[in-house]
Amino acid sequence: MTARAADRARYDRATAQLDAPVAIVDLDAFDANADDLVRRAGGKPIRVASKSVRCRALLERVLAREGFAGIMSFTLAESLWLARSGFDDVLLAYPSADRAGYAELAADPKLAAAVTVMIDDPAQLDLIDAARAGGSEVVRVCLELDTALKLLGGRVRIGARRSPLHSPTQVAEVARAVARRPGFKVVGIMAYEGHVAGVGDAVAGRPLRSRAVRLMQAAARRELAERRAAVVRAVREVVPDLEFVNGGGTGSVQHTAAEDAVTEIAAGSGLYVPRLFDNYTSFTGRPAALFALPVVRRPGVGVVTVLGGGYPASGAPGADRLPVPYLPEGLRYDPQEGAGEVQTPLLGPVADDLLIGDKVWFRHAKAGELCEHFDTLHLVEGDAVTATVPTYRGEGHTFL
Repeated sequence: MTARAADRARYDRATAQLDAPVAIVDLDAFDANADDLVRRAGGKPIRVASKSVRCRALLERVLAREGFAGIMSFTLAESLWLARSGFDDVLLAYPSADRAGYAELAADPKLAAAVTVMIDDPAQLDLIDAARAGGSEVVRVCLELDTALKLLGGRVRIGARRSPLHSPTQVAEVARAVARRPGFKVVGIMAYEGHVAGVGDAVAGRPLRSRAVRLMQAAARRELAERRAAVVRAVREVVPDLEFVNGGGTGSVQHTAAEDAVTEIAAGSGLYVPRLFDNYTSFTGRPAALFALPVVRRPGVGVVTVLGGGYPASGAPGADRLPVPYLPEGLRYDPQEGAGEVQTPLLGPVADDLLIGDKVWFRHAKAGELCEHFDTLHLVEGDAVTATVPTYRGEGHTFL
């Protein structure tokens, strides 16, 4: 029996009394992935990206482990909810236009001490001030640096379109704007190198593309390390007591941690290890988050149909954004139908071994987005479900 076949047998036994659709997290794999992230971080604390987890119980589990500290959130409403729930170090990774949320933040000393907001433009300070509604608490601010690699005088850009702040001078100017503004304090710098951390460099069957990605990423790491260090020096001239410099992502943990200027690493997807993280040379994780759909039809030889399945991930549309049929091995989508809203046909000789009611296990393309489709996660240890916990959705929250 292969390792994957053994996993399928375990998951089927663990969920034998549960009707599919059902989602699980294999805690042995989750914990092993957490240990690997800590090893790669080389002693620097890891701030957990909540959008990649979206389950308070699992956020608590990983933050109880040595090597993890703080949360990187994705909306202001989520940040405030987490802070009210007892998480005392929440960095909002994206600028917000949530006026009601800012009013709450500025009026509550506990929230203001626990939550740091993201800006990359002084106009965002205007929005926050206009939303204060009399709240006078100092708002903790983090400045985001654009990490994109620019070539040929800026005519070629490689990297996500996030912050407009690219140079040390630009970031320092915004730091000075914050310092001059009553009611705000710069406490950190964030730089997410998605073109390094979030792009696989070993794509199966595409050796030339993989080689090109590795060359690009090596150049991007060198350029960013030098520029990030210069940015930190420039900002420290304005804010000598800067608390943190955050960088990285699951795919670049060890590279970012090697930079002296970086004080902490951001990671989250590496806990679940979705399918988009299969194509890396720098690390290998264990799939920890899966969902099962039930076989409801057998339309013909070599075909079964499962209920549901249309859970595409965000990003540029493509086959790599679809969940992948994982267990049993050997199933594939019908190219004419793909993953359907209410039913999904699956092809392959192994389909003839499946019976009505059997479970087919899938891996989502991305990490936390799986939790937007399920109210609960069943936590598996060995071949048993040892706990069932709510996702954000299960607690009544769909923040985005």
